[in-house]
Amino acid sequence: MKELQKKAVAFRDERNWQQFHKPKDLALSLSLEASELLELFQWKTDEEALAENHQDMQDELADVVIYALLIAEATNIDLYDAIENKIKKNGLKYPVEKASGSRVKYTEL
Repeated sequence: MKELQKKAVAFRDERNWQQFHKPKDLALSLSLEASELLELFQWKTDEEALAENHQDMQDELADVVIYALLIAEATNIDLYDAIENKIKKNGLKYPVEKASGSRVKYTEL
C-alpha cells in the first residue's frame, strides 16, 4: 500500500498538483469518482453492468483508491493501520454469531 501511495504522490508531484490537493478537495474528488463508478451500474443488472463496463469500472475504482491514498498522505493517516483498525471495530459491531447472513445495521442486531 505504501508503494502505491508513493507512486500516486510522485505522479502528483511531477505535475505540480499538490497545490490543488487539499484534503477537502481530495475528498470531493473521491466522492465524484465514486459517483462515476456508481453511474456504470445505473439502470443495469450487475451482470449487464459488468459485461458492458468492466474496464471503465476498473478505471473508476482505481481513481477512487488513488484519491483515498492521496487523502491519507495529506492527512498523515496510515491507511493500512486505519483499515486494520476499522475491520476490528466492525468485528465488534457485527459479531459473526449475530450478523452472519443478516443485512441489518449493527444497531438492529
